[in-house]
Amino acid sequence: MRSSRARVITPTAAERVRSILTVAHSMTVVSDGLRSEVHRLDGVGATGLFHLHAPCERVDAPSAGRVPVRLELTDIAPTPVRDRLRARVTVAGLLAAPYNSASESSTCLEFGQAVLEDVAGRAYVTLQELEAAELDPLAKDEAEMLTHLVDAHGEYVPLLLRLVRPVPEAGVLRALPVAMDRYGITLRLEYPRSHRDVRLPFTTPVTRIEQAGPQVQSLLATARRLSHTSHLLA
Repeated sequence: MRSSRARVITPTAAERVRSILTVAHSMTVVSDGLRSEVHRLDGVGATGLFHLHAPCERVDAPSAGRVPVRLELTDIAPTPVRDRLRARVTVAGLLAAPYNSASESSTCLEFGQAVLEDVAGRAYVTLQELEAAELDPLAKDEAEMLTHLVDAHGEYVPLLLRLVRPVPEAGVLRALPVAMDRYGITLRLEYPRSHRDVRLPFTTPVTRIEQAGPQVQSLLATARRLSHTSHLLA
């Protein structure tokens, strides 16, 4: 969670890792000294190809034959913002045998750790936290919703900029939505030599995809009221 003047709720590291693993279209698997680029994740994500389970607790369980593996994933913004890399996720663990890039079946992965890296720093996520985290209801549709907002309703984005508090400093070249989750929309404000992200929270967290549209409309209605009030006071 991050805050400025008021408490701003954002997804936890575990929630973000779960969403990234679920909706990923590709990843890199590093195993047995080889790097395999996997691109057949559409619709299933990394969790559809790798089943994560707890470390084996049997004392007599053989460990020498197990192969270290690392899953590397990147979270890329779907909109044409500056610096589209939003986060990196690395999942480390053990396989019973070297990874077979030709296999179409799910592979069991003995979970070691998951690491989320973004602008806020590095966060470690346990398997228990990952299993307890809920998948964000907007995760699978986020890219389509954001690109639709920019491509079909681009005139609304400057309106949303009126909701940013404190008021952005002068020199903003453009503002674009860079992320959307159950708690709100993140706008990226781009300046000539830098950029920064700001959160626009929903009035209530979204629990179903059908609630996203009304929440965005609520933000726009608030922005219109602010615009109207500013016009009257001018």
